Amino acid sequence: MFLFFSGSLLGWGLEVLWRRFFSSNNPERKWINPGFLTGPYLPLYGLSLIILFLLTFIDVSFVENKILRETVLFVLMALSITFFEYIAGLIFIKGMKIKLWDYSKSWGNIQGIICPLYTFFWYVLNAIYYFLIHPKILEWLYWFTNHLTFCLVVGFFYGVFTIDVVYSLKIMTHVRKFAKENELVIRLENLHAQIRKTNEENKEKVHFWLTTKSEKLSLKDVLQKFYLSK
Repeated sequence: MFLFFSGSLLGWGLEVLWRRFFSSNNPERKWINPGFLTGPYLPLYGLSLIILFLLTFIDVSFVENKILRETVLFVLMALSITFFEYIAGLIFIKGMKIKLWDYSKSWGNIQGIICPLYTFFWYVLNAIYYFLIHPKILEWLYWFTNHLTFCLVVGFFYGVFTIDVVYSLKIMTHVRKFAKENELVIRLENLHAQIRKTNEENKEKVHFWLTTKSEKLSLKDVLQKFYLSK
């Protein structure tokens, strides 16, 4: 639970910086809250951190060379996270008719969900995790076991997180219904851009965290504009 808590927050921060300064999908260089949840956390990264933590303890001593041994471990980590990313993306596409991310323009992509380029990025992140973060994770866990009052903070996180999941899924069900009626899969980044555009047209301030009143009231109108623009 502590690893999921830490990974979700760290991953959210990483995604915010990536989308703000490096993502080609954000040419306006605006601050964007990533994912389908409202709060500052990404469950995909939380679960990925748990996977990386467990894979770190895999015995690859059969490879004698140290550099090659670490390379094998990092490749295994990258492939595992890529597979998990594919399953998560596929669940949303098939079940919710929503594409959380889109690698369709990247070489060698599979259904726009995974691609070699981002698997390589995972490889680099795994190396960074192994050398810089994993030792700290062990220290954090040791500190956590000796400061159990911090459970209140983690518990508060899970309380807010649970409410957020219920709230966000309720909105996503409306999006899913619209997508099924029009036989399409909605790309979440494009939908966010349409929401920002609609709010700007209505001269309303877009809050970074929460939806505005008009967004709640006119979600169907926003989806219709999104559909027509495509």
